[in-house]
Parts: sequence; C-alpha cells; structure tokens
Amino acid sequence: MDRQGISRPKKSLAILAMIPLLIGAHMASADIRLPAIVGDNMVLQRGQKTTIWGWADPGEEIRLNVSWHTMQRRTDADEDGRWSFSITAPPAGGPYELTLSGKNTVPVRNVLSGDVWVCSGQSNMEWPLHSAANGAQEVADADFPNLRLFTVQKKIADTPQDDCVGQWSPCNPQSVPGFSAIGYFFGRRLHQELNVPIGLINTSWGGTVAEAWTSAKALEKMPEFKARMEQIAQAKADPDASLKKYEEALAQWQKGIESAQARGAGCIEPGFEDSDWQEMELPVLWEQAGLSNFDGLVWFRKTITVPDSWAGKELSLDLGPIDDMDTTWINGVKVGAHSESGQWQIARQYKVPAGVVKAGRNVIVVQVLDTAGGGGIYGQPDQMRLCQPEGDASIPLAGAWRYKVGFDLASMPPRPQPPVWVNNPNAPTVLYNGMIAPLIPLGIRGAIWYQGESNAGRAYQYRELFPLMITNWRQDWGQGRFPFLFVQLANYMATQPEPGDCEWAELREAQTMTLSLSNTGMAVIIDIGEANDIHPKNKQDVGKRLALWALAKTHGKAIAYSGPLYKSMRVRGDKIILRFDHVNGGLVAGGGEPLKGFAIAGEDREFVWANAEIDGDTVVVSSDKVSKPVAVRYAWANNPVCNLYNGAGLPASPFRTDDWPGITADRK
Repeated sequence: MDRQGISRPKKSLAILAMIPLLIGAHMASADIRLPAIVGDNMVLQRGQKTTIWGWADPGEEIRLNVSWHTMQRRTDADEDGRWSFSITAPPAGGPYELTLSGKNTVPVRNVLSGDVWVCSGQSNMEWPLHSAANGAQEVADADFPNLRLFTVQKKIADTPQDDCVGQWSPCNPQSVPGFSAIGYFFGRRLHQELNVPIGLINTSWGGTVAEAWTSAKALEKMPEFKARMEQIAQAKADPDASLKKYEEALAQWQKGIESAQARGAGCIEPGFEDSDWQEMELPVLWEQAGLSNFDGLVWFRKTITVPDSWAGKELSLDLGPIDDMDTTWINGVKVGAHSESGQWQIARQYKVPAGVVKAGRNVIVVQVLDTAGGGGIYGQPDQMRLCQPEGDASIPLAGAWRYKVGFDLASMPPRPQPPVWVNNPNAPTVLYNGMIAPLIPLGIRGAIWYQGESNAGRAYQYRELFPLMITNWRQDWGQGRFPFLFVQLANYMATQPEPGDCEWAELREAQTMTLSLSNTGMAVIIDIGEANDIHPKNKQDVGKRLALWALAKTHGKAIAYSGPLYKSMRVRGDKIILRFDHVNGGLVAGGGEPLKGFAIAGEDREFVWANAEIDGDTVVVSSDKVSKPVAVRYAWANNPVCNLYNGAGLPASPFRTDDWPGITADRK
C-alpha cells in the first residue's frame, strides 16, 4: 500500500531482475570504442593535422579533451556510429593524454608527439630483430622508451576492415625481439639523429605479392587483374559454390599434372638410358641455362661413383633450394619431396636410408616442377652434395647434370586460384583490406617498404603495379604525397659465370623506375645480400640506408643518401662513357680492386664481360670483343659481383642502358 492507503500491483520480480541487465546492455552498446591503432603509448604525427576516430551510438555526442590544450572539442557520431576529430598534434614531446567522453569515458595515456612511419612488405620487412645479425645483443641494447612499436596482426579480408589487432608498446628488450628488424634500425636511427619520438607500425607478411597490398579500386586500372577481380566478386556473392568450384578445378588440374609426371617416371630407374638428354650446369635457374620463360616440369639425372666404404650406410643428400617443388630418388628409391608450392626458398636435405646407396655407380634423379617465375636447382655449389651424417667426407654434386623437359605448363590450363577466404594472402586486395585499411586515416610521416621477391617473375608488370600501389596508399590516406621509401632487392642465389637475363635484375629495374614518382627513395643493398639465404641477416645497413633518405629528403639534412644512379651514356669509338647522379665524393671501386660487374654488347645484343675504369665522375667501358658497342649493363644478375660506390660508401644501383625486351616482358 502507498501512503494514501491505496493498494497498487507489485512489479514482477523477473522484470525487476532484468532492469540492471537492460541498463548494462544499453551502456555496452553506447560505449565509445577506439581502433587498436589509437591507444595508450601511441605516437601522434607532429607538425600536421591528425585524426582521432572511433565508434559510438549513432547521434551520440562525443567530447575530446587533450592535455596540451584547454579547448574541448565536440562532435556527433554519424548514422553508422562513426565519429572523428581532426586535431593539430603538439610539437615533438610528451607524454600527453587524450580523453574521449560520451556515455562513457576513454582515456588514452602516455601519448607522444613525433614521427610515425608505416613499415610494410614481405618477409625481409617482417624479419624479427632477434634473428638479425648480432640479434641477441641488439635486443639487449634496445631500450628506447620514446621509440614506440605497433605490429598489425596478420589478417586476410575480402573487404576493407575498420580495425585491426595490435597494441602500442614502448621499445625495450621485452617488446622488441619479434618486431621488424629493418623497421627498428630505421626508427632507431631517426630517433637518435632527430631527437624526437618515433612511432613504427609493422604491417608485413612474408612471401606476399604487391597486388595483395593494393585496393580493389586501384587494381581496376590494370586490365591483367580484371579476371581475378571478377572471380573475387563471384566468390563473395556465393561463397559455398565458389569453394566447391575451386576444389573441383584444383583436383582436375592436379590430375593433369600427375598424368604428365607419370609419363616420364621410367627415368627414375638406374638403368634408364639418358644419353640423348641435354646437359645443364647446376646449380642455376634454368631460365639462365637455355629454358627461357619456361614454367613446367624438368627431369634431372646425375650418375656418381660412391666408395666401397659408403655402401649400405645411411647418408644425407643435400641439393640446396629448388624452385619450387621436387621429388627426388636415388637408384629408383624415393628419398624426399617438397610437393607444396611456395617452398622455393627451402634448402633440400634428404635422409638416405641405409642400403639405398651401393658401391660404385649410383643414379640421382630429381623431378622439378615450377609453376611461376624462376625454376630449377639454384642454390650454391657447396650446397649440393652427398655426405655422411657424421664427418666431413662428401661427394660434390654441382656441375653437369642430364636434363629433359617433362612438360610445359603453357600446354595446360592455369592453376586454379583459391577464393580469398581460403588462407590465401596473395589474392589481390586481401592484405590492403585486412592490414592497411584499418590504419587509415592515422596521421603518418611516411612509409618504408621491402618487397618484390614474390613479384620477380612479373617484373615488367611491377613497373606499373608498384607505383600504382604507392599512389593508392597516398590517395586513400589523404595526406598528400608522403615519403615512400623502399628497398631494392639484395643480391641472392648463385653467381653466374657469363652475363645474361634474369628476373631479379628486371625487378630491380622496375624498382629503380619507380623513383620517377615524386617523394620516393630507394635503398640499394646489392652488396649485403647472401647467396644462400633470401633473408640477409644484415638488417642494420638496410635500416640505415632507408634512414639516410628520410634524413636528407624529409628532414633536410645535408648528407649523402644515395649511391650512384645511372644518368646517361655516349659512345666514343669502341668505348661507352657512363655518367651518374649521386657521385658524392667521387666514384670509387670498392675493395681497392678493378671495377667489376660491367658487361657490354654490340648490335647483336650479345653481352660479354667488359673492362671498366673510373675517369673523374664517369666510367669508361669497353671490350676487345666488341668493336662497335651500343649498350652496357651493370650488376645485371641475381647475385652480381660488382663494386661501384661513391665517396660516401654507398653502392651504385644495378642498371642497363638498353631497353631490349626482358624475360618477364610478356608475363602478366
């Protein structure tokens, strides 16, 4: 009864019990939410407008307070619940705090103002600090609280994502071991030189192609991606049907491959007659040994003599890396295989069971299937050997092998591509959607990039694709033509005895051509790669050379930032005179030795090694084998022997003076 003595119905206990839950649900739906990239320990981009954004209830009023200014900012969430503030970051320094208020309050603490750089690409950018040269000591010394790190968790997405997974952390020995080594060395150099906070965002994924990091809208400008983009659209419309169609097509394609493989299976027998087969000197990419522009299956055979003391023992067969799949037999017995694509970087080491190898004559057979780009057994000579698991004794396997083409993939339908949601980070757009879009529109100073290995088989296409991707990022970020600095591919794979065409040289050329895009820079590392490892451990110099571009071009430091870049040529009799930009301090032959790495050709387009001499700021190139030269190439190989530097100790970029069609010219 109430005070008037009137009896009123009691509310249901169930309803009363639900009230706190309903209030909690309403509060949860109204909570201000920030993207992962806006959070504690972050770095704001100094000297420019920067954006703070997030989500709330549609129409909800959001208030922003910042510790460096007394004025409060207000805005309303739009009909999708998204809101944003455009603010001017304070001068370099901190720590500062931001507070977002609506139906709840979200503080963002320990914020610094400085420079923010996006670090992206494939495995060499992803490569962690603890695995770099002197990694353990570098990690132990990495105590820089004003250097802030953010790693974007890997994600494939078929549409642009609003958010990612990750968090900002001050740089210390606990937070840095798994962070990008190149990103760290680049950021550390800037931090020490500029004495300002640096924020580094590592968003990278090993083995990926540039088109995966490019938006759908941008890729529509390249006709060669039209069919793939249409396939992606169909997959989105009917995922189940698309997956079933892919699985059926892949099974059919695999049957065709297996059938073609089986037709040559007789050659695995030791007594097979291979005298009519051709010879190839291994290791080498077969594109450099007579199989130009070839993708498909090749059989290799080699006969060796084994000492009596080895007979019947367990041995180890080392072949080095094979691009990209292989099955291997000794005396008709299968001893190993790598049957999945994408394993072209893995050095093959197979255990040979006791009893397989006999005294005297033995036959090794390797079936190599390459589906794109370079192909073959391509490592270093000392990686190819048959040896005892214990001891130093070994039988070298480098040298002449018999070979025969099994089949050409050009005679078969292309390998079906999986739908975007089937663990395929190399589908067009998926990494842009999942790992770049969530970072936009965070204020940034610029981006650094190390990628290209996975696009080397389509180097001519990269001439258009790479600048397209850069322009795509700049347009979508809406912050003008921010600095975009990239790493030219390092020297890698076996050195070749004679000049020739190769994919990696053409990819480096495509990267160099990208310098025509404004506010770009290129770190040349043709002198610090490793023949046996696509991941050179010296990440310190890579980060340093990227930082030189940033310090000089972005921050106006009067320092040398590039090695010699080819400028022009002229023919003088039987010689070609080359001129260069960036000869800072004069041209130098590294190591105090004669210049190496120059090749010259006449109108027959046959290149031979040349004599090269420095004459002031020019290089004079000639050969007694070419009386009327028309073209010069420098460091034009996967792993060139070359030594042209400038006085600042920076290496010259590989180049060619001709524009003759390369081996990737027709690949799309």
